[in-house]
Amino acid sequence: MNQTDIKRIFEAYFEKYKKTEGDRTAWSTVWLETTATGVLELNMTKCPKGTTFKIFVNKKKEAQVLGWDAYFSIMDEISTRFPGIYDEDKLFAEMEFVI
Repeated sequence: MNQTDIKRIFEAYFEKYKKTEGDRTAWSTVWLETTATGVLELNMTKCPKGTTFKIFVNKKKEAQVLGWDAYFSIMDEISTRFPGIYDEDKLFAEMEFVI
């Protein structure tokens, strides 16, 4: 799946399922993906400083990055460190299905 499709799907998922962080200046949504190798949690938050992604593997925070370029870069690293945890084609096809 290409980066344009991933952005489009994740943004649409965010718009449908976002929840406020309390003061209505920050909104977030979470996607959990359970695989044979563990659980991946993707948290997208939009606030005045921009779009932030928090990535958890097996409930441990592995990264927090700002912006889409950083997201794609860190997910390449996560895929290398945790083989089998991130199948972007499967994950985003499932995310698109629930939109």
